[in-house]
Amino acid sequence: MLNIIVSLLNNAAVVLAIVVAMGLILDKRSGSDVISGTIKTLLGYLVLSAGSGLICTALSSFSGIFTAAFGLTGFVAEDNALVAAVQTVLGFETSMIMVLAFVINLLIARFTKWKYVFLTGHMMFSMAGTMAIVLHQMGITGWTAVAIGAVVQGICQVLFPALAQPHIRELTGQDNVAYGFWGSSATWVAGCIGGLVGNKEKSAEEIKVPEKFGFLKDMSVLMGIVMIVVYVVVFAIAGKDIVSAYSGGSNTIIYAAEQGLQFVAGTLILLQGVRMFLGELIPAFRGISTRLIPGARPALDVPFIYSYGPVSTTLGFLTSMCGGILATVVSSFLGTTILPSVIGLYFMGGAAGVFGNKKGGLRGCLVAGFVLGFTFSIIPVLCYNLVDLSIYGISGLWFASTDSIIVLVIMRLVGKVFGL
Repeated sequence: MLNIIVSLLNNAAVVLAIVVAMGLILDKRSGSDVISGTIKTLLGYLVLSAGSGLICTALSSFSGIFTAAFGLTGFVAEDNALVAAVQTVLGFETSMIMVLAFVINLLIARFTKWKYVFLTGHMMFSMAGTMAIVLHQMGITGWTAVAIGAVVQGICQVLFPALAQPHIRELTGQDNVAYGFWGSSATWVAGCIGGLVGNKEKSAEEIKVPEKFGFLKDMSVLMGIVMIVVYVVVFAIAGKDIVSAYSGGSNTIIYAAEQGLQFVAGTLILLQGVRMFLGELIPAFRGISTRLIPGARPALDVPFIYSYGPVSTTLGFLTSMCGGILATVVSSFLGTTILPSVIGLYFMGGAAGVFGNKKGGLRGCLVAGFVLGFTFSIIPVLCYNLVDLSIYGISGLWFASTDSIIVLVIMRLVGKVFGL
């Protein structure tokens, strides 16, 4: 039964579908509406996942070729792969923390003024694993670790969405959805910094181009051209020998262009999926917010941000890559080199770009992305020695999500006070 519950919570599509079904039932909708809304939500999230998969595939080849081209070695910040690797040792603690934290989240939302329900399954899993690892390193295991970890995570699942909500409210113009992602603090802080140096009246989404370049007004065309240029330049620098290990012998330029366009296609598909499931989730959540948890807001994964600034998303990603590369250079002088986590830089840098554009226009978007890329990459370097992952046989990986690292640091400091 525990495995079934954990599997359900770790499957965001199923969680969202269940939430929508419950919301529609509580709202006393017809059976037809319940079935329709549930299926559309499942399809919307599966479309989003398909788009995300295309993006990750395109970025994986880019990351590998980029790293090989410049001869980089070091570690990558990646939460889910790291947490998955310790499940043979800490599987019980991770699963129980995840389930009980969700229960605590619901209780807090029901009985306090903090009405945020965290619905991002893989983020719940990664935080639960982080709690299990940190507590294990402090000498705390079993039910004691479960109790402490669940309380901390349950509070975090309400606290971080609450901290980000003013920014979400400003971005969306509404207050019916929240930000359920463990990089929320980094993205909105970067956005605020972008707002300090930019001009919100000059939006990245309204870039003016001469009439003869009118085709650039189409977001998909602009993104396609930008990504083709980025991929072709990096792959050309890498050379045929390196690229052929990924391309199967295809022409380097053609393969680069295909990968760049695959990235754009994935983004377009992802955005369509976001629109589909939000179109069902937000109305359905009214039933939950009026009957089960009055005033409840669903805290959702980061891709829902992108629909409020598709161009800003791409520009934020590109400048976050620049910030991440600078962090790699800086970290090489600090004794612990972090490699650019291209997938993380896309998902977080894109959101930072959207926030930066909202607060500071085009310039704010570019600055926010860069700040995010640098801080997202340098923070794991600065905190690297707080957790020794070698005891689990893990090398080349460390924690990535800024919110999780903040909690990790606080817990380690508290542990020091109590001699743990």
